[in-house]
Amino acid sequence: MSPTTHVSGAVTGAVEIRFTDSGLTICRFRLTDVPRQWDSATREWRDGAPILYVCTAWGDLARNATESLVDGSSVLIRGRVTGVKDDAIWLSVDDLGLSLRNRIAYTEAGLPGPEAAAPVSPPAMPQPAEQVARANTRQPGSPPGWWDDRRSSGWSDPGASPATDASPVHAGA
Repeated sequence: MSPTTHVSGAVTGAVEIRFTDSGLTICRFRLTDVPRQWDSATREWRDGAPILYVCTAWGDLARNATESLVDGSSVLIRGRVTGVKDDAIWLSVDDLGLSLRNRIAYTEAGLPGPEAAAPVSPPAMPQPAEQVARANTRQPGSPPGWWDDRRSSGWSDPGASPATDASPVHAGA
């Protein structure tokens, strides 16, 4: 028995599905991994030579893979190398997952409802008619309407000296 290995890459092409005479599901798909390599001469990352895989899954995993994978899906695989043929590494897949590096995935239990398709925006804050009217007639450079409301509720004039201003200062009001 060969040791377990972990592989990541993109599904290339369609997933093929077959059934044995006893009803066991088998799927096969191709996977391409393009490793990134650091080029110290140019001081940048570059794509390495692609590594080709032919992956085979069995049973429930095969059914789920057939329903879930499409050309271009990024996946993470745990499996065993079963051979090297035709410039490809053949893997028997033990476990398979979608990579979340470039996309969002939903599980059946976590599928969003129709409201998830609506754009997200903060709710509009209702404003009293007086504040709306005051905001529309405000002159450039004058204080906002809330400033006048706060001052009329007991704030003191910050420019006045304590001796001339007898109104109390309300911190945090």
